[in-house]
Amino acid sequence: MTDATPSQPELSIFTVDTLLKYMGNDDKALAIVSKIVRDACLPRMTPFDEAGAALREDRLAEAGKIFHGLRGSIGALGAKRLVAASLKLEQAIAERQTGQIPSLFAALQSEYQLVLREADDWLKRHAPPAI
Repeated sequence: MTDATPSQPELSIFTVDTLLKYMGNDDKALAIVSKIVRDACLPRMTPFDEAGAALREDRLAEAGKIFHGLRGSIGALGAKRLVAASLKLEQAIAERQTGQIPSLFAALQSEYQLVLREADDWLKRHAPPAI
């Protein structure tokens, strides 16, 4: 386990149960949450492609903004492990800890791929078909 991956069992990869509950836990809530999940996951790996290019070109502030935005949109899906990994990477970027950035980037990318897989699975099992 890398130091970017929290070991606490309470940190989730993906869960929209709380979001569904707050929205009424009915068919309407399911439709809205399904749209939120689809929209949040729509960019797929594009943010990592863009942030990776920014890091290689020493545009650290731009990379940090990309990860911050990703953390906000995906964090709303109960992706606590991704949020923790993103915070570590964002901090390393802000502090220009260039030696730590590659491993933290890889750990965050791995967490994001897990979120995408779990979100896709959740959509297949629960979501009404996309319009």
